[in-house]
Amino acid sequence: MATLKNIITNINSKNGRRFDIFIQILIILSLVAFSIETLPHLKDSTRSLLYWFEVFCVSIFTVEYILRIIYSKKPWKYILSFYGMIDFLAILPFYLSFGLDLRSLRIFRIFRVFRILKLVRYNKALRRFKQAAVDAREEIILFLIITGILLYLSAIGIYYFENEAQPEKFSSVFTSLWWSISTLTTVGYGDIYPITIGGKIFTFFILIIGLGIITVPAGLVASALSNTVKLKKKKHGE
Repeated sequence: MATLKNIITNINSKNGRRFDIFIQILIILSLVAFSIETLPHLKDSTRSLLYWFEVFCVSIFTVEYILRIIYSKKPWKYILSFYGMIDFLAILPFYLSFGLDLRSLRIFRIFRVFRILKLVRYNKALRRFKQAAVDAREEIILFLIITGILLYLSAIGIYYFENEAQPEKFSSVFTSLWWSISTLTTVGYGDIYPITIGGKIFTFFILIIGLGIITVPAGLVASALSNTVKLKKKKHGE
C-alpha cells in the first residue's frame, strides 16, 4: 500500500514518473479515440472497439481519482481543487451516459476534452507555464481590465463614426462591440467594416493598438516563465 501511495502521490519517484507517463499516453490516446468516434460511416466493430477502450480509460482514471482522494491528507480540499475538478470532469461524461438512452445527454461527452487539462498535472513544462501565469496574474488582470476599457471605448467611437452611414450594422454600442473585438484582436472577419473617412482613420489607430494587445500578454508570460526557469535552476544548483 505504501508503494501504491508513493506511485500516486510522489511524481519524483521512479515508479511515480512511469505512472505519470502512462497516464499522459492514456489521455492522448483517449482524445484520439474521441476524435475518431466523430468520423462518419464507422464500422460497428470499430465503434465497439472504441467503446471498450473508453471503458478501459475511464476505469483507470476512476481508480486514480479514488486513490487520490484516499491518499489525500485533506480529501475535500483535493476534490474542490482545480486538479480535483478536472479529474472528476474527465470521467463524468462516461457515467452520465452509462446505461441511459437519453440523446440530450450526449452533449456532456464533449467534456471529455477536459482530459487535455489533466496533462498539466503530469508535465513539468506545463506546470512551469502555469506557475508563470500565476506569477504574472496581477499584470494580466490589469491588462484585461485595460483591454475591456479599450473595447468599450472603441465600440463607442466606431458607433458615432458609422451609425449614420451604416445604421443596420452599427445600430448600437452593443452591436459595435463585435467590430471592436474582431479589430482589436486583429482578426478582421470583414463582415462589418467602416466606410466613412473618419471610421477608417479610427480603425487604423485601433488596429495599431490591437497589435499591442496581442503582444503584451505574451511578453508578460514569457518574462514570468523565464524567471520561473531561472529559479528552478538556482534551486537545483545548476
